[in-house]
Amino acid sequence: MARNTEPTIRRAGGADVGDMLRLVREYWDFEGVEGFDEGRVGAQLEWLLSEERLGAAWLAVDGDMPVGYLLAVYVFSLEHLGLTAEIDEFFIRPGFRGGGMGARMLRTAEQAFRQAGCTNVSLQVGRNNDAGRRFWVRQGYAPRTGFELLEKTLA
Repeated sequence: MARNTEPTIRRAGGADVGDMLRLVREYWDFEGVEGFDEGRVGAQLEWLLSEERLGAAWLAVDGDMPVGYLLAVYVFSLEHLGLTAEIDEFFIRPGFRGGGMGARMLRTAEQAFRQAGCTNVSLQVGRNNDAGRRFWVRQGYAPRTGFELLEKTLA
């Protein structure tokens, strides 16, 4: 896709919930995440974007078209001696991948994490997302040896 300018990356705010919801739906479809409910997901996005202590999000925009987002939450970790960031969702539309925008967005977010006092950043990547895994390794991320993510849904 030929572009005259690079997409801009900016911190997302409450006015961006609608644009982010469209991207979240695309991401969940891409990863095979079930249960997208626009009302429920939108309410959670509004909550996150209104409470800086919970986390932050960034939006990549090409002209007036949203083309990607990064959403992170903050978690206290005794092991990491303070606040950590967890990249909960990161998605770039396929036609905009491979040009460095994802790396720019990640550097922007990491700088904000440092400014927020975070000591560590973590994330999950789909087991079958080889391209995503290669991206993360190029950015300096590595598997945490000896640990596996376990989860339980609370009703």
